[in-house]
Amino acid sequence: MKKKIVTLLLALCILGMTAGCGEKKTDTDKTEKTAEEFVLTNEDGKVVAVDVDNLDDYITLGEYKNLEVEESPKTEVTDEDVDSSIHYALLNQYTQVEVTEDRAVQNEDTVNIDYTGYMDGKEFDGGSATGANLLIGSGSFISGFEDGLIGHKKGEEVTLDLTFPEDYQAEELQGKAVQFKVKINKISQAPELTDEWVAENTDYKTVAEYKAAQKESLQKSADADYESQVKSDLFSLVVNSTEFKDYPEDLLKDTKKKVREQLDSMYQSQLGISLDDYIKQQNISEEDEDKALTEQAQNYLKQNLVVQGILNAEGIQMTEKDYQEEEEKFAQLSGFKDAATMESYYSDKTVIKESVLWNRACDVLMLTATVKEKEAETGDK
Repeated sequence: MKKKIVTLLLALCILGMTAGCGEKKTDTDKTEKTAEEFVLTNEDGKVVAVDVDNLDDYITLGEYKNLEVEESPKTEVTDEDVDSSIHYALLNQYTQVEVTEDRAVQNEDTVNIDYTGYMDGKEFDGGSATGANLLIGSGSFISGFEDGLIGHKKGEEVTLDLTFPEDYQAEELQGKAVQFKVKINKISQAPELTDEWVAENTDYKTVAEYKAAQKESLQKSADADYESQVKSDLFSLVVNSTEFKDYPEDLLKDTKKKVREQLDSMYQSQLGISLDDYIKQQNISEEDEDKALTEQAQNYLKQNLVVQGILNAEGIQMTEKDYQEEEEKFAQLSGFKDAATMESYYSDKTVIKESVLWNRACDVLMLTATVKEKEAETGDK
């Protein structure tokens, strides 16, 4: 039983209910409902992480100044990193160019194929397709399928005798020997990186300009990841040193409900079953379910309680205008053009608000923090 509860908790932990994460829009009606329910400010016109009369009833804030953490060195983007990133983009984000010369399939080609799968001499469900595009080397198909097409030319029909892995997602195919008959309709490859291609497909005129822009973008992303890790580690120190006395009853109840709803949505979208069905399958009792939900809801509330504690301690009262400025900063730190673009990606504005406030509290921690570089272990570069 304990193992099943751990499984439930692990599922709860990946719901995105942490700073910088959120639920991407998938349903218009749901998004509109969320927008209607969202309230940015409290009755006093302030943006807060937790709206309670006396925060001291719930926590005794731990030390948040002059903290010290050790981090791995900052990543310095190299020209090789840039070339690799561009190569990946050419393979996956842009239209492939059909190969006109009479040559065989190579690694990293994209092939258009028709294929039919047979098990015990009969076609099996889900094992056939026509006009499918497959990037060779992507690992999209079972082991041996992609490699089996290398060396064959356009128009050839190839027979592949393969075996599904023992841990394949479809139980009826696990470990089964099968045969695929594949026809290669077309071979394409990544476009060649030239000044002409760059001018036609990007906002830049030359390869040199494009590479320089990509390097700057990658470095900004690496720097943002580093800063996010430092803030996360500093914030964890504050949480660990904070005494949690109680949790606001209404907030805990609402958070448990939210956790349960998101978990149910996750199971239905990824496994095709409801949370209730999963709980029945695993024979999880109501008591154990409530314990797991309560624990995760409390962990979620700890973040907001500590954030509000730091803001209160610093006398930071955020108006709607202040919040909008902080949201713009957070959006750009997260790799978005602006706050409006960030909001277009996520349906839950509450999560965005909590992430913005978390980032503002972490800015406070950074002011007096000491960040030391970890010493490289033997064998590290």
